[in-house]
Formats: sequence, structure tokens, C-alpha cells
Amino acid sequence: MTRNWTRAAIAASVLLAGQAFAADTYLPNCFKPFTPQTKVMQFPAKKPPYRIAMANGFVGNTWRIQMIKTLKAYADTPEMKPYIKELKVVSTGTDVATQIGAIDNFINAGYDAILTIAVNPTAFKPVIKRAKDAGVVLIPFDNVLDSDEIIQVNEDQTEMGRIMGRWLEKQGATKGKILEVRGLPGNSVDRDRHLGFREIIDKHKDAQTIEVVGNWDDGTAQKVSADAIAVQKHFDGITVQGGSTGTVRAFMDAKHPFVPVGGETENGFRKLCAAHSGEGRTAFRRKAEKPNRIPGRSRTTVGA
Repeated sequence: MTRNWTRAAIAASVLLAGQAFAADTYLPNCFKPFTPQTKVMQFPAKKPPYRIAMANGFVGNTWRIQMIKTLKAYADTPEMKPYIKELKVVSTGTDVATQIGAIDNFINAGYDAILTIAVNPTAFKPVIKRAKDAGVVLIPFDNVLDSDEIIQVNEDQTEMGRIMGRWLEKQGATKGKILEVRGLPGNSVDRDRHLGFREIIDKHKDAQTIEVVGNWDDGTAQKVSADAIAVQKHFDGITVQGGSTGTVRAFMDAKHPFVPVGGETENGFRKLCAAHSGEGRTAFRRKAEKPNRIPGRSRTTVGA
């Protein structure tokens, strides 16, 4: 599934209260309101081409690197070139103030729209107002904000956590030790997937969940998984938000028996699934697919 960002809202905002319907949104077959109570936002049209900025935060894993490369490649396509005068990308790390400062710099520089993957879901209220006052469209995606005052594009991350939990249930991993390899602390995706997963798995009183922080990164996930195996000796199921390839390799290196794994659709993980699908009771299986968001976010930024 590909998310389309190509054309979305470039200007000062007028917030419309009331129920939202799919027909009210841009590309309704792709984008729909999160709930019937989701607000609809409209923006006065600006003529292209537009100046677009990307204020990324964390950049320490392969998905973030791919995201940035995909955004740049998409902006350079014949479809998009007429709409984009300039695309500027910065990565600020995990510090909230630094990322907000980068967004403020883009606002002050007169960019038409700013994409961001927020490093914290609650700290952006003042910069949201500054963007609105300046007529700049600010669009968080992936790690979104706890706000209804802004356009946001994302899948239901809590449901993705539930999908992981339900899949482990179906595989019989409802007792013993379950390894949960979490993402980057402080981000809404890590929080929401964790809450969704625990909503399902905590119903099973014979299951003990062991949490480690993998930062959605293969190398980190491999190390913390190896450490967990060394301490706990055996696990009966695994869920990984990101860095699934690293976690699987840690279990293989430790010669741990194959157990059910709910992981991301990372290429290395899928290759390991294919190579070892006949081993053990369920081998390593992939679940909870994560679409490529980059073209989708760009389309949302340039259109409507």
C-alpha cells in the first residue's frame, strides 16, 4: 500500500467543526477521516510552484533514510516537478526543542508547507499556532501529534499493535515469556503500538511481557534482543515494532528455537521469513504491514 501525498493544502487555514465524511477529503479513496468526529480543514488556494520543507527528527535507522530518499526522488518526478519550486530537508535528531526550532526557521523563511515526523506528540501546540498565523501548512505524519488543530496523515498505530497481539494469539503465544521490542522512546508511534499490543496480550494472565528498546533499528534491536535472551533464556513469542531483521538474527545467533514473531515488513525480515518458513512450528512470520508513506504525504502536501 502506497500513501499518496501529492497535493494538499498550501495556505492559511480555516478550521471547520462538525462531522467529517470521506467525500470532504482529498483523494477520498486513499485518505479518510480517522473518526466521524474528525474535523475538516480547508485552505485558500495558492498557485504553484511551492516551497516545501521536511523537518525530520530521528534519522538513525534505514526506514528514515529511505523515507528521505523517497521524498526527494518523488519530488523530482515529472508529475511533481511543476508543483515544487524548492524542497528542503533537515534532520534534527531526538531533541524536541531543536526540531521545533527547525520548523520555526522554515516558517520564518516563508515556506508554503512543512512536513514533519514529530519526536514528541504533545510539545508542538505553540508552533502549530505560529504556522497557522503565518499561513504555512504544517503536516505531521507517521509520528503524529496529539492535536485536532492540524492536518495529519497516518495509519491507526494502536490498531497495528493490536494486530501484532492478535496474531500472536492465533499462533498460541499466550503464555510464557513474550519479548516486546519497542521503538524510539517519546514518539507517538512507539506509544500507540505498545498500548495496542498490550491491550491484547495483557488479557492472557499466563503471559509475561519483557520490554526492550530497539529504536526501530536493526543493530540496536539485535543487541537488546541478544541481551534479553542471555537474561531470560527462552521466549515463547516476539513482537518487534521495527528492526525485525536484527531481532531475528539475535535469536538465530543464540540458536533459540523458532517461535512466532510479529514484525515489520522490512526486506531483510521478509527474506528470513522466506528462508526459514519450513523450520519450527511457525518459523518467523511477518505481520502488521507498514506502507510506504512518502509519496502519500507529499501528495497530501501539494494537493487539495
